[in-house]
This record gives sequence, structure tokens and C-alpha cells, in this order.
Amino acid sequence: MSPASPSSRATRPRGRSPRFLKPALAVIALALVAGGAWWWQGSRASTGEGPWRTAPVERGDIRVAISATGTLSATSTVIVGSQISGQVTDVLVDFNDTVEAGQVIARIDPSTYQAQIDQGNAQVLSARASLAQAEAALRNAELDHRRKSDLGNTQLVARADVDLSRAALDQARAQRDAARAQIAQQTASTRTSQVNLERTVIRSPVDGVVLVRNIEPGQTVAASLQAPELFTIAEDLSKMQIQLEVDEADIGQVEVGQGVSFSVDAFPDRQFRGEVAQVRLSATNTNNVITYPVVVSVDNSDRTLLPGLTVNAEIEVSRRDGVLKVSNAALRYKPSDAQLAASQGPGPRAGGGSGVADDLAKAAQALEPTAQQQSAFDEALAAIRERMAARQAAAPAPGAGGGMFGGPGMRVVTSGGGDMAAQIRQRMLQRYQQDFAAFRATLDDNQRVQWDRALNATVGARRAPLYRLVDGQPQAVMVRVGASDGSATEIAGAVQEGDLVITGERAAP
Repeated sequence: MSPASPSSRATRPRGRSPRFLKPALAVIALALVAGGAWWWQGSRASTGEGPWRTAPVERGDIRVAISATGTLSATSTVIVGSQISGQVTDVLVDFNDTVEAGQVIARIDPSTYQAQIDQGNAQVLSARASLAQAEAALRNAELDHRRKSDLGNTQLVARADVDLSRAALDQARAQRDAARAQIAQQTASTRTSQVNLERTVIRSPVDGVVLVRNIEPGQTVAASLQAPELFTIAEDLSKMQIQLEVDEADIGQVEVGQGVSFSVDAFPDRQFRGEVAQVRLSATNTNNVITYPVVVSVDNSDRTLLPGLTVNAEIEVSRRDGVLKVSNAALRYKPSDAQLAASQGPGPRAGGGSGVADDLAKAAQALEPTAQQQSAFDEALAAIRERMAARQAAAPAPGAGGGMFGGPGMRVVTSGGGDMAAQIRQRMLQRYQQDFAAFRATLDDNQRVQWDRALNATVGARRAPLYRLVDGQPQAVMVRVGASDGSATEIAGAVQEGDLVITGERAAP
């Protein structure tokens, strides 16, 4: 029995080890979860984000484009028709053939017009014979009248005979003139037939490429009411154009010379470029949707693009390079009054130099004013700041439902806010014009023009509140809003590159 005892003691620890392993692993896992949670909370605290989602203010490019569709066509397309009726005897060109100006491309049976010419020539000969008869009769009438006039002077013939001879002379002259007119008429008729005979030969009016051929040999064309269309010739396919239909809401941003990028389904991997050549004023109403035609010129030197292709185009109406921009979500975010009251107490104000007055101060500095001009501007600006401070002091706190930012009573003047916004901007402009009237009077003509332009642009600029994250708390700042590409918007004001702005709130853990 004694030899088995050591063996029994040796196997007992291995039998107890699984009993202690599972609790130990559970303790380690709980410790790791607790450590991860502690690290995540510490990371959020270190970044100062707290319960908010943020995005940085970045510096980059803003490209604003308008989308539109259209169709490619040749810059100059000529429709070749027939001015005469007849049977087509020859068609000398086909689709896609290159033709030159004056080249014969079709013929119409000329026999009818040749017969008319022959008939006209015969009528001219007949008229000339009639003229010869009339001229002979005229000469006889002249001699007869001369003889009777001489006899009448000597009282050898009656005065009535002299009068009759004079009448016969006038009649002979009229018949001669009528014969001459008949010749001219028949000659003109023959010339018309000759012109129609020449029109039986259809020639290309321009150098180009045949796009459409509507006739076949043996076909009869009738030109009684309108000229039938025989061919369509594109004058130069190396220069093409696109006619885009632009919505009335966007047409105000389109100008001649703006760049256009477009694609066609035939070449999905290629991007083509063009330029706005014309903004036409003829509006089109389709199911109460108003559009305006915009013509885009396109260089097609490689002859890749084909007439009739459907185009998906973007007109680059604005491009801002190297500007401060922020996500559009930051401009849409509005914290509750309670959040603002808890984070900032009495309520936020327009941050720093982001207001209209500060923008005007920068505009005045750009004029390089003299000491007298600067003094006049400073006096006007001090009066404006005093008025604004009094107005802000009298405004209710955000928690009371008012204030400049965040509350239900917030009003942001934008460039597209309808009649009310337009009236507000107009009143603001008039007020600032009155405030700076003395300063404007000190400017010279060139400075006055620059100042008026800057004042109109500043007052008419769109403004909106942003909420920066400062020390873990939101801080409201009013910024001037510029161009937007749909995802990011240009801003200017009391913000810097790298500032964190709030775009939303995090879900509660």
C-alpha cells in the first residue's frame, strides 16, 4: 500500500487545477474590460469631445458645380434641300462621306426644265419676229404721217387725215414697245427655266461630313409647299457644341466662359471638357418646369465625340482654392437651450471679429485710409459697437427662448431667405449707409466705389452660427458662409484651421 501513496499524492494537484483556472480567467477578462472602458473614457476626456461629435475646420478647395443634361451636335449643321420638284436620277454620296463645297452630291431629272428652255427660246424668236413687224409698221406710219403733215400745211388734205396719220403713228410705236416687252418677258422666263435646270444638280454648300441622307435614286421629290430635306451635312466635327437645359434656380450662376466637364455613355471612362459659349434667354416650359438653354463649345480635334450623344455635364460656377471649410453638418447643428445654459451660463455672443462691423473694419483697412478717414471710420464703428452691445445686453438668454444663437428665437439672415430676409438686408444696408455716411464723404471716387462694393457684399453675405468645442464645452461663433459643394462649405470669421466644431451629439452609453 505504501508505494501507491506517493502516486496518489502526485496526481491530486492536477485534479484540482481546472477548478481554479476558470475563475482566474474571468477575473482577468473583467479587468481587461474595465481597463478598456477606463482608457476610452480617458481618451474622450483628453480630446475634450465629451458627448459631442466633432469635425475639424480644414483648409482646402471648394468647387461648386451645376449638373445638367444635353445633346452633342455639330457647331454648324446645314440641311441641303431641293428648290424644284422631279425624280432623283443620281445620289453620289452616302452617310459619313466627306464632301467639299460645290461638290455634286445628287441629280434630278432635267428633261422637264430643258423642254421649258427650248419652248422659251422659241417664244423669244417669235417675239423678235413680232418686233420686226412692229418696227416696219412704225416706219411706214412715220412716212405716212410726214407726207400728210406736209400736205396739210398747204391745205391739200383735210386736217382729219393728218390727225388719223398721227394716231396711226402712235399706235405703231406702241406695238413696237409691246413687241420689245414681249421679248424681255420671254427671255426672263427662259432664264428662270435655265436656273431651274441648274438646280437639278444638287451641290454641297459647305465642306463637311454627310450625317443624314434622305433620298434614293428613283425617288420623286416635291417642292411645291416647302423644300424637301435631302441631306444633312455637318460643317466641322472638330468643333462641336452641347445644348444643356439648366433649371431656372441655377441659371443665375451660369456665365459665359465658365468651365464644363462632361461624360458620355459611349466612353464611360473618359472625362471631357468644354466652355460655356452662350446663355440663351429663350426659356422652355415643360410640365411647369422652366429651363434655359446653355450652349457649351467643345474641342473635338480627335473626332472622338459623335453628334447626338447624350451628355451628363457639370458647369463649374465657382471655385475657391485654399479657403477654410467645414462640414455642412456643423452648420446644421443646433444645441438645446439647456445645453448652452449648462455649458456657458448667460449665453453665447458673436465670437470675436466675425460680425458685420468687424468685416467692414477689414474692408476699410484695405482702402489704405488717411488719418482723417480712419478717425471718421473709428467714430462710426464705435457707435455701431455701442449700439450692438446695448442690444445684446437687452436680449434674453438662450434658456429663455431668445438670443443670437441656439434658441428658438434665433434668426439668421441669408441670401435666399425670401421677401422677409430681403427686407431685413435692405434695412441693414440703409442703416449702415447712414452710420458710415460721414466716413464715405471723406473718400475719393475710387475709394468710394470700393467701399460701396464692400458694404453691399458684406451686408448681403450669408451668416450662420457654428459651435466650437473649447475645453470640452460648446462655444458659439457667428461665421460668414460662402460657397458650398454639398458636403463642405466655405466659412470666414473667428475660426482657425484645426478648430473642432460640433456636428452632432453622441448617443448615451
